[in-house]
Amino acid sequence: MPIAVDIDVMLAKRKMSVGELAERVGITPANLAVLKNGRAKAVRFSTLAALCEVLECQPGDLLRWEADGVTGRTMH
Repeated sequence: MPIAVDIDVMLAKRKMSVGELAERVGITPANLAVLKNGRAKAVRFSTLAALCEVLECQPGDLLRWEADGVTGRTMH
């Protein structure tokens, strides 16, 4: 999938565990793991906002777009 999830990077920067983040955001550790590992099909804006609030970051710190291995092609 071309959307990469960098929650683990922010967890390391904030020295926070997955369990602590899940508790503070109000989701289960299992659901956070699905999101963190890039297996989620969607994320609610309310969940994204809660993640950003707890981690004191912007959505772009948690999610980024990556090309799907296609080289030399520019999308407009």
